[in-house]
Amino acid sequence: MTAVLLAEDDEAIAAPLSRALGREGYTVTVELTGPAALGRALAGEHDLLILDLGLPGMDGLEVCRQVRASGRDLPVLMLTARADEVDFVVGLDAGADDYVGKPFRLAELLARVRALLRRAAPTDDPVVEVGDIRLEPAARRVLVSGAEVALANKEYELLKVLLERAGQVVERETILREVWGDADLRGSKTLDMHMSWLRRKLGDDRTGRIATVRGVGFRFNVD
Repeated sequence: MTAVLLAEDDEAIAAPLSRALGREGYTVTVELTGPAALGRALAGEHDLLILDLGLPGMDGLEVCRQVRASGRDLPVLMLTARADEVDFVVGLDAGADDYVGKPFRLAELLARVRALLRRAAPTDDPVVEVGDIRLEPAARRVLVSGAEVALANKEYELLKVLLERAGQVVERETILREVWGDADLRGSKTLDMHMSWLRRKLGDDRTGRIATVRGVGFRFNVD
């Protein structure tokens, strides 16, 4: 059974959300503080972490950073009452895979939980090689000229979409739908931020592997 760790100190949110996740068939563990959530997350017993930004003792950003620093690829869905885009960017930069603002619609949150778990599940997809880049879905690993490059989950999914359509222009709406499950994010800066991070990690400022097609989308160039 899929195990979800819910780190949320607001009982008005934690209790009903825990019940809703339980009805969906998940085993839920609730932690009320940052240090307790971090300890549970590092124990390796859970498949997904739903993490409130405003936890006492250690905020959600620091919990997320320490989980990522440990090498764990546990999917992280962050909750926040803050609407500021700066907080959104900081949360993603800390290693969160997705972000939901409060108040949230339960159906949307559950859909995002399912999407994160699907992406984290083992896959039989074939290895994709384009130029000096090799993407291994079974190991969820990316190699550039034989050296492994550490990508966050969204960066990995973004690269996968582009590599599978190498040489073709991939529309922004297609990328947002396949990576974030929501083409309605097209007016936000989410995709552009992740594309910038991906390019930097691939050293793309030197190679120009990923081309921007203005007003349409992106193309992964084939040598």
